Amino acid sequence: MVNDEQVRAFFRKKATKPLHFNEIVSLMGLVREERKPLKRILRNLTAEGELVRTRKGFYGPAQAMELVTGYFEAHREGYGFVIAERPGQRDVFVPLPAVGSAMDNDKVVVRVEDHKRRAGRIIRVLERAHARIAGVAEVSRGACFVRPKEKSIPFGVVVPPRDCRGVKDGQTVVVEIRRYPEGRRPATGRVVKVLARPDTPRAEVEAVIEEFGLPRRFPTAVRTEAKTLYEKEPGLGRRKDLTGLPTVTIDGERARDFDDAVSVRRGSDGYTLWVHIADVGYYVPWDSIIDLEARKRGTSVYFPDRVLPMLPRELSEDLCSLRPRVQRPAMTVEMGFDREGEPAGTRFYSSVIRSDERMTYTSVRKILTDGDPGERARYGHLLGDFELMAELAALLRARRLARGSLDFDLPEPEVVLDLQGRPEAVLKAERNLAHMLIEDFMIAANEAVARHLEGLGVPSLYRIHEEPEAEKVQALTRFARLPLTRGKRPGPGRVAEILDAARGTPTEEIVVYAILRSLKQARYSAENVGHFGLASECYTHFTSPIRRYPDLVVHRVLKEVLSRKHMSDRRTEALASLLPDIAFQSSRRERVADDAERDVVQAMRMWFMRDKVGEEFEGHVVGVTPYGMRVRLQEFYVEGFIHVSFLTDDYYQYDERSMALRGRHTSRGFKPGQEVRVRVERVDIEERELVLGLV
Repeated sequence: MVNDEQVRAFFRKKATKPLHFNEIVSLMGLVREERKPLKRILRNLTAEGELVRTRKGFYGPAQAMELVTGYFEAHREGYGFVIAERPGQRDVFVPLPAVGSAMDNDKVVVRVEDHKRRAGRIIRVLERAHARIAGVAEVSRGACFVRPKEKSIPFGVVVPPRDCRGVKDGQTVVVEIRRYPEGRRPATGRVVKVLARPDTPRAEVEAVIEEFGLPRRFPTAVRTEAKTLYEKEPGLGRRKDLTGLPTVTIDGERARDFDDAVSVRRGSDGYTLWVHIADVGYYVPWDSIIDLEARKRGTSVYFPDRVLPMLPRELSEDLCSLRPRVQRPAMTVEMGFDREGEPAGTRFYSSVIRSDERMTYTSVRKILTDGDPGERARYGHLLGDFELMAELAALLRARRLARGSLDFDLPEPEVVLDLQGRPEAVLKAERNLAHMLIEDFMIAANEAVARHLEGLGVPSLYRIHEEPEAEKVQALTRFARLPLTRGKRPGPGRVAEILDAARGTPTEEIVVYAILRSLKQARYSAENVGHFGLASECYTHFTSPIRRYPDLVVHRVLKEVLSRKHMSDRRTEALASLLPDIAFQSSRRERVADDAERDVVQAMRMWFMRDKVGEEFEGHVVGVTPYGMRVRLQEFYVEGFIHVSFLTDDYYQYDERSMALRGRHTSRGFKPGQEVRVRVERVDIEERELVLGLV
């Protein structure tokens, strides 16, 4: 009987032109009984974007017809880019008139119409990312029109009178889309919830959760199954006993889901590092009720006042969490390194561990960096282990940076809440030696697992970061005013060189953001093409299965090859068919979580500043555009914008070469890094924007 792979191979090798269904049957030599399965296969491959069915009923490979399948990344101004699903394909720019009804994160097919600019038109939406949107209602004669709050959504939704639920003009609502726009027909839907205007920071978080359609609670069936897992025999006796090995977790102060722990020893030839990861797969098998819910969520979402976990709390904070002085099942990566930090052998196995201490980044920093006598005395029994960890981590980091790995040390805001959930401070989040230590160990474990699975030739998920286009690296080189290197590929070493040249200069932050904009976004893929940012030929995510679904998938694949030694052809084919969809969905959910977390932090900044209108602060310029400049306050880690119209002492023009605003008649100018004194003119809670004026 005909199968998917036969049809794929036929179109790859023999279909030199678009073919009608009957031509396909004839050329493939199929019998009557195979016509129905062929229709199903063609329908599935068309839905996935591999094949395209023309209006006249002809089928052809998307790539051969100048079509690219991927997800649409929308900009606030309406235009966007289609990020190709297949690694190695260049992204396609989509101008505003060619977007059609596509929304941010939709899976789409785009036709490349301008090869020089790599620009195209979206011709089909394969899969919608948004079933609901939040917006402001405009009511007229009983019916209402919902204008989306998210500016990247290119259309509004018409709601018939019977589905308006008594909405008043100007209210913010959540509308469920019943029909997406097509041709001249507008989108239609029904109001499912009226959102009260947020009057507290906590209510603001609730509004963001609604806007992004994030799941608050687990379905009853998931909660019920999670409770039954307490009765499951942990099966610790069949695992390698590592309970006598000194082991610690190192996390943030507020963390409650501890999914990784580390141990280290020095030998005569070098070091041994153990990275222990919670064995979530032992409790959550493929296609169980909990697994399907976790796959749908894709990731945990972290806000200043709460976590929306990927797994029920019975698992994320208890059964799977590597809590101190409690035996837990784990998957262990045991890695040997010589005295220079070169890899010297790796082993993988199921284990049982017992964490000795639940350490925090702050505590480890006090021990290793500050030399705090009290902290060193308190953890005296582990002092040698921490010093050995720092020694090994420094070697691993030096090797990674030497190969061209990019080290972005961008500051991040940290919101501190009071007991009522109100922001009482917005600080610059600390990234200290303890953060880097854990980062280095997790990267080493992820690389080891990825290399092992790729070497076995089994299907798996990879964390990929594709190379930037050569023109973008050349533009970055000119931007950073470095000598152009002709004839060389834009490897990570060249980008690292640009980064190093900018370090410590007033324009460092602008250069870093320019680099980030030029790089593609890291994502998940069933096909390995390497990780540009880490300068790694083979990388995956394995170390956080409590909070990331791809890590859980990689755990299962590793356990399967360890237990069976050989994966059957049938099992290989099943995984190869399933993993691309999981990769796409997981990448999509990661982007949604990142956007929601960013919006909440920005909202908290505005709530913190709302009672400071009229106050003056010292700050420094962190970005300059033709429209004005972005200023970060010295006292708080908050940014605001000074529009060029607020600079009333002269006519200011933007100098692209120096990235500065300069007065036409005076010598006054503003450039990145320059210190300024500003006044808070307005705090726009609705738009989450701080408007500043120059003192």
